[in-house]
Amino acid sequence: MCFHTSTTNKVKKLEKHFKVGVVDPSMESYFDKPTYHHNGFSHPNMLVIPQERSDVLAPGIWGIVPSYKTKDDIKDYHKEAVRYGGGLNARSEKAFNHFIYKNAIMEKRCIIPVSGFFEPHDYKGKKYPFYFKNKEDYPLALAGLYTVIDTYITFTILTKEASPLFAKIHNKKNRQPLILDEELTHNWLSVDLNESEIEDILQFSYPEEQLSAFPVSKDLFSPKVDSNKKEIIEEVKYSELSESLMN
Repeated sequence: MCFHTSTTNKVKKLEKHFKVGVVDPSMESYFDKPTYHHNGFSHPNMLVIPQERSDVLAPGIWGIVPSYKTKDDIKDYHKEAVRYGGGLNARSEKAFNHFIYKNAIMEKRCIIPVSGFFEPHDYKGKKYPFYFKNKEDYPLALAGLYTVIDTYITFTILTKEASPLFAKIHNKKNRQPLILDEELTHNWLSVDLNESEIEDILQFSYPEEQLSAFPVSKDLFSPKVDSNKKEIIEEVKYSELSESLMN
């Protein structure tokens, strides 16, 4: 699953890469500040590109909430939904029949731009966090779904069955976020897709050779440590992990 992300790209870089503009220029300074570790369970504000306005970057709350709720219900819903993953991830296999996703998959798809994300590796019952990013440091486009509640966007990141690389590293859950390339990023936001075309995109596997993955500090998982620091996306060598896993 994908519960931890990193957003260190400046807004201007995202605008240029995705050919969009931030919905409100006054937000630029807020989102320009790098966040090296977003813990999804704190339900942070992140930028998304919504299908209904595919030319803009708009703020969204990580953790999808049913559209029939009100803005005053959002925090309480997140507390109740924590046992179900807090609405942070959506299994792509359930996209057309889940009570929230089925109402979003046709008309409320989104892209979540991130600089990278973290997944845990299990070794002898201990968790080792790994960081995934594009080798050329391009922003990654994660596919998601969203709802609109009053003026608030709430969103979730779609996940799929793990590719060989992710199966090797995320070896307990065997899942990964749905990462899209440039062409499919554009297609994902199209209003003209039918169900079959959406299903085809849900099966897409991002080229593993374009990704870099390496272990990072266990501080990522510690509630007692401020893990939102630059060092959290730097490689840490663990002697107990095999060289083949760390390269």
